[in-house]
Amino acid sequence: MKIYEDRKIVLLTKHGKESVIKPILENKTGCELVTDSRFDTDRLGSFSREVKRRKSQLETARLKIKKGMRRAKTDMGIASEGSFGLHPIVPIPWNVELVLLYDKRDKFEIYGVHESSDTNFDHKIIRSLEEAFEFAEKAGFPEHYLIIRPENAKSRHIIKDINSFEKLRVAFDLCKKRSKSGNVFIETDMRAYANPTRMKNIEKATQDLLEKLLIFCPVCGAPGFTVKESVKGLPCEICGTPGDMTLKHVLECHRCNHRHEELHPKGKAAQAEYCHHCNP
Repeated sequence: MKIYEDRKIVLLTKHGKESVIKPILENKTGCELVTDSRFDTDRLGSFSREVKRRKSQLETARLKIKKGMRRAKTDMGIASEGSFGLHPIVPIPWNVELVLLYDKRDKFEIYGVHESSDTNFDHKIIRSLEEAFEFAEKAGFPEHYLIIRPENAKSRHIIKDINSFEKLRVAFDLCKKRSKSGNVFIETDMRAYANPTRMKNIEKATQDLLEKLLIFCPVCGAPGFTVKESVKGLPCEICGTPGDMTLKHVLECHRCNHRHEELHPKGKAAQAEYCHHCNP
């Protein structure tokens, strides 16, 4: 018997995420995934900025689960939430996908994450149709949809679901006529159904979730026996001084609270370049 056989898990989405989440979840756990697409999840925040996401990525996923469970009258829910921006160190586009699972009956929460530079996240101010076509080609159009506004990113006039060159031409002409400056703002559409690259990243985050979920507690057999805490203090290879790099991970069972410590697999000592004593 699989861990969630005969249990229903609700997914609140209007962007087709069930296409990658459903087969992985059902096949690996035996659950039945119920999709609720009637609620407008863009009310919680939209990538095209009509609605600002007011909560964190994790809290927004929790809110989706809460709403989905209430609407579907289930005791389990799953949610996907993504974010886009620049990598915190290297100035390249960066996508972080989170897939969160919550079991109300067992008071258990677990999530999978996939972070990647594999994204077409981009935008540009253009003035000609030729520039629009150049941007489209770089973005992987028409498989990846586009969004266009007159003037700039703050314009309230917005055209979405652009997935053909004819739609792109018409949308550009409309925005060009509406623009007082002659500028047109074009951007990639990051909604899941409109962005195959993002959908693949959601699939990878779901796989990460399942890998964590299918690790069972050696004492009571509960699923999701995963890392709850990372402890710093990996000693320097030269002087032995504890540093900021991870020394060990602490795994904990959500059901019986069994704890297990594992040394960090990257090595028994940190390189001296990371030591505050040897390399201040």
